Amino acid sequence: MLPRIRFSKLINKKLSKIKHHGKLRKYSTEFNECETDVAFSNGINLKISSGKYARFADGCAVATLGDTSVMVTAVSKTKSTPSNFLPLVVDYKQKSAAAGRIPTNFFRRELGPTEREILTSRLIDRSLRPLFPENYNFETQLMCNMLAVDSVNNPDVISINAASAALSLSDIPWNGPVGAVRVGLIDNELLINPTRKEMQSSDLNLIVTATKHNLVVMLEAQANCVHLPEFTKAIKKGTQEAVLVVNAIEKMQKKFGKPKRNVETPSNLSAEITEALEILLKTRIREIFQNYKHDKLSRDYALNDVRNDVSEKIKTSYPDVESSLINEGINNVIKHEFRELIFEQNIRCDGRSLSDLRNITCQVDLFKPLHGSALFQRGQTQVFCTVTLDSHQSALKMDSLSMLTSGVKEKNFFLHYEFPPYATKETGRVGPIGRREMGHGALAEKGLNATLPKDYPFTIRLTSEVLESNGSSSMASVCGGSLALMDAGVPIIAPAAGVAIGLMTKYSNNDTKHMEDYRILTDILGIEDYLGDMDFKIAGTKKGITALQADIKIPGLPLKIVMEAVQQGVEAKSRILDIMHSCIDKPRQKSKDNWPVSETLQIEPNKRGKLLGVGGVNLKKIFLETGVQINQVDDNSYEIFAPSQQAMNEAQEIINNLLTTEKIPELEFGGVYKATIVELRDIGVMVTLYSGMPPALLHNSQLDQRKVAHPSALGLEVGQEFQVKYFGRDPVSGLMRLSRKVLQSAR
Repeated sequence: MLPRIRFSKLINKKLSKIKHHGKLRKYSTEFNECETDVAFSNGINLKISSGKYARFADGCAVATLGDTSVMVTAVSKTKSTPSNFLPLVVDYKQKSAAAGRIPTNFFRRELGPTEREILTSRLIDRSLRPLFPENYNFETQLMCNMLAVDSVNNPDVISINAASAALSLSDIPWNGPVGAVRVGLIDNELLINPTRKEMQSSDLNLIVTATKHNLVVMLEAQANCVHLPEFTKAIKKGTQEAVLVVNAIEKMQKKFGKPKRNVETPSNLSAEITEALEILLKTRIREIFQNYKHDKLSRDYALNDVRNDVSEKIKTSYPDVESSLINEGINNVIKHEFRELIFEQNIRCDGRSLSDLRNITCQVDLFKPLHGSALFQRGQTQVFCTVTLDSHQSALKMDSLSMLTSGVKEKNFFLHYEFPPYATKETGRVGPIGRREMGHGALAEKGLNATLPKDYPFTIRLTSEVLESNGSSSMASVCGGSLALMDAGVPIIAPAAGVAIGLMTKYSNNDTKHMEDYRILTDILGIEDYLGDMDFKIAGTKKGITALQADIKIPGLPLKIVMEAVQQGVEAKSRILDIMHSCIDKPRQKSKDNWPVSETLQIEPNKRGKLLGVGGVNLKKIFLETGVQINQVDDNSYEIFAPSQQAMNEAQEIINNLLTTEKIPELEFGGVYKATIVELRDIGVMVTLYSGMPPALLHNSQLDQRKVAHPSALGLEVGQEFQVKYFGRDPVSGLMRLSRKVLQSAR
């Protein structure tokens, strides 16, 4: 029998040499616990620690802000995958146990990812991906584990910083660290990492991820029409604060970080084959990109023809070379020539200058049965948007943990984005919404949310279906969605529009701080996004900015270029709004026949029973006959929602019939009236004082001077008459207060 050995001793024991990436290296599982504090300018401290948990992972770090703690683990396989992209997976999962809650589903456990979890996973991914080495194709996974959630500090930004620390301290090749902060704006004052309560009154929700030298890596924002100067100031402030996190993680990395792995350099084409590719491709590729008559499909077909022809020639001349290397070499030449033409001529592949917009056309009120509809066409990007108005009962209910961290219980406005495969002339399986679609829909929703009125009596569902796509379909959804809202008569504060800004850069040795040259492109095509260095989406009204999302594909962007991109996007957005105004410039005033209507019904407490019926049977009957929903707002108020004015009229007629009775005689307080027994009950008798009156209860305690257990003890029968005294109605229940015993002489 083997002797017992303590597990902790086994963990700290040095292991023998193992093979790693084809080389022998010493590997030890000895771990050092370390931690650091980041002090932001507003006095809030972020604590980052490592070495205590999950020590089998390549890297692990815990970040704590207030009483919210997130642990992030990083693991990367040692064997590469045959792919030309980074197979990075970020799994962010909200844990009910971390907030002292039990999930409310049938199984009482966390199930599939929620929308909030998916959007946060994308947020973390976009903050980290640009800093991985080029051609690093080792499968990598980051898992964000909620340890504790205090309902004050949101875990999303904390997770980015924990992930940055985990990667920096690990042996995974990564050119970080990065730091992230949230910036709020209350009464024109910028707040760093505001609390959940502060965010509810903030005009700005901006997340900035940056690396050293004030280089921006990722931006995500939702704003309440914030002006350009305030917005740019917030970006600068957020970048400065994020660098504080970077400096703290760098100190930890230098002292406690593992040496980075030696990754084998992937095979490259020989200089001879590379030169042959350039000779065969350069002229033909330039001709295609300088032929401004091409559209998306014809350009793609022409490039594929050249790609196939050159690939066959190279394979014939060099049969031993792998096809994947040849295809990669061809793609590199195409990308280089595409970018060089823009730098040389300042003209893009469709003939536009750097700041020109594509042709835009708009149309509203396309189909009569729809509450609101719009078709927005920008170049070869086409979206069809519809608006549906429904009662407050149709509001989107949030899960309990999302409510706890965001403070939002339900959403009365939500946008659903669809990107079917035919939009890009492809086939594919149509199933549950993907992460990309969810992210694009959430961004478009942010762009429109600030324009909606407060206390609107309907729930608004806006759908955006992409019918054609050649770049920036999410920003087209903002434009089309705004048009559809106005067509539906929603009294928006102002129309909103969106545009995507692209970037082409030149720099050496991965040094993006000292940029050699760059070009900023307005309203980018799909190919300019794919072959470019940035997809910078910005939305807003004429007054200010409502949403921003920057996906930066290089290892950080100087603030100067970021500010130029924001400025260029704001100018383009205003031009798009001018075009949209020619179609519809304000919400429709004249009602459509199919628009829903909503009214508030005030009803006296004593009449509630007549309206509701036994078990609410009257409300169910009204809904089945007319489609009208009646929901209680408070003790005396009911909201009536009807799908049309005609349905409302029918429902009101039924309600009037229910509430209308014979003329009720006025009863005097303290008056004596003749009561007729209509029913005997255990607790008393039901009596009526006049014809057509709903029976009222005369309680046993008010039947006689003596204590009565049951009305039969007094010999009372149905139909018997006696006198009672009336003391008005109960102010809470509205029921009559009657007494027989006060009229009897004391015994």
